[in-house]
Amino acid sequence: MARLSVELQRFFFEEERPLGQVTLTDILQLAGERTFGFLFVLLSFPSALPIPAPGYSVPFGILLFLLAVQLIAGRKTPWFPAKFKQQSLEVTQVQGVLKIGLPWLRRIEAISRPRLIPVCTSLPGRTVIGVAIALMSISMMIPIPGTNTAPAIGIFVTGFGLLDDDGAISLAGLVICLIAGAVSTSILLAIFLGGSSLIDWVKDWL
Repeated sequence: MARLSVELQRFFFEEERPLGQVTLTDILQLAGERTFGFLFVLLSFPSALPIPAPGYSVPFGILLFLLAVQLIAGRKTPWFPAKFKQQSLEVTQVQGVLKIGLPWLRRIEAISRPRLIPVCTSLPGRTVIGVAIALMSISMMIPIPGTNTAPAIGIFVTGFGLLDDDGAISLAGLVICLIAGAVSTSILLAIFLGGSSLIDWVKDWL
């Protein structure tokens, strides 16, 4: 099976789409057998970029949460309500995100290979990954600066490990999720309880 970057390049830039739109159904067909890892990567992609695309975090966070719950439950293929599957995106909008993100994706692909496979394939491994992604997707849905990009990066890296059964990359993603969770929690506590967030503390220490 071709690399994800190659598939995305072909699907969004080389194939003609008469209506200029793409639906979740189209993306599921593109994913094929790689469904969970593929969707974790693709849905977190816009929010994980160094220059995030606005408007993606909440709706994609909801979809990522649904996926994570199903991964925890042990499903082999994801299920989405019909309403979600028919939602469409403008191809030109997706192309704008991909033009920024594909070079980053290719860098990760260059080092990805099957290793520490049980992290991605065993029930305990997939459960831990599912719980981490569920928590990060909740953080993505919070409309507060600082709670979106880092969790999306954690989901992106963790999901990318699932694509190639690369447990090392998934473990790196889980570490990012842990750090992102600590930062998001500290921001929320600072807002609701007052005081400094973890980011402010680090800045003061530096």
